[in-house]
Amino acid sequence: METLAAMEDPKARAINEKHGDDHGVNLSKLRAVAKDLKKNDDLAVELWATGDTAARLVAILIMRPRSYEASQLDSMLREARRPKVHGWLVNYIVRKSKHAEELRLAWMDDPDPVVASAGWALTSERVNRSPEGLDLVGLLDIIEAQMLGAAERLQWAMNETLSYIGIENQELRPRATAIGNRLGVLKDYPTPPNCTSPFAPTWITEIVARRQAT
Repeated sequence: METLAAMEDPKARAINEKHGDDHGVNLSKLRAVAKDLKKNDDLAVELWATGDTAARLVAILIMRPRSYEASQLDSMLREARRPKVHGWLVNYIVRKSKHAEELRLAWMDDPDPVVASAGWALTSERVNRSPEGLDLVGLLDIIEAQMLGAAERLQWAMNETLSYIGIENQELRPRATAIGNRLGVLKDYPTPPNCTSPFAPTWITEIVARRQAT
């Protein structure tokens, strides 16, 4: 904790706070701290318990995904309100745990939109990498009915799932694109030059075109 406090940079904090994260530690330096600590679940539990965002990010980096039960991961996810902590926990730990599918199904219908967004993030991963057994048409039905009115983080995760369905499934691409165009979610999202827009129809079109060109 003393090491992390010494790394605090007011300028970095100001930038992070614009994205909802309340820490000022450079992520490269934070990763170096975690690398020196190596995997250590006992220390990870202690760091997580501090509630400090930078400490929780280090905790995630030194956790072993298969060391945690579903109930522990569920509790941590519900405590992870900061976007970076939430994202890292889902991508680095839950996704690689043996409970990923169980939690995906449980979280997707959670009344808390931040928790539900984690379920949809895991669904995007499945659509992209292991779609066997998924009801893709059913997912499109839910997205079409609910995405426009969803809270920001949940909306973003649902939009990602919509985009991956369109990218990975030629037969569903027209419908996915049509849903994106009709709802207009993230259509006006500011996108830097040479980056792909998160607007689903644009995202789908650009990624498919790149694949066809290679």
